[in-house]
Amino acid sequence: MERMADRTRERLTNVRTEMLRLHKILLDSEREAYEHDVQRITSRGQLLDLVMSDPWFAWLRELSRFIVAIDEFLDAKEPQPDADGERLLEQARNLVAPSEWGSATGFARKYFDAMQRDPGVVLAHRDMIRAFEEP
Repeated sequence: MERMADRTRERLTNVRTEMLRLHKILLDSEREAYEHDVQRITSRGQLLDLVMSDPWFAWLRELSRFIVAIDEFLDAKEPQPDADGERLLEQARNLVAPSEWGSATGFARKYFDAMQRDPGVVLAHRDMIRAFEEP
């Protein structure tokens, strides 16, 4: 098995870092939208409960799960093949591709909507795309 190259590991690490940042910005944006449209969130505990169980925040779970998948891949005890790392990078790139025509409940559509209402999300997306470039 061909071991994952340092370049691929570095790119995955950079993508993971930007995904975490994007996730935080999306969460903040969704919280603001939720408070505007539904009700005020009064504590971190309430926010955590909503993120874990409310359909409003369900689309963000896909990004959360993907970050965990990258973590597990990078932390694996056995050497990982470079091709698997490259495949994970491609999946990450596909995940963060906003789409106006995606499913109304799917990540791509909700991501597109967030980009339309929040310039901070647009800037985080720009940084996310830059993370896919060669280090």
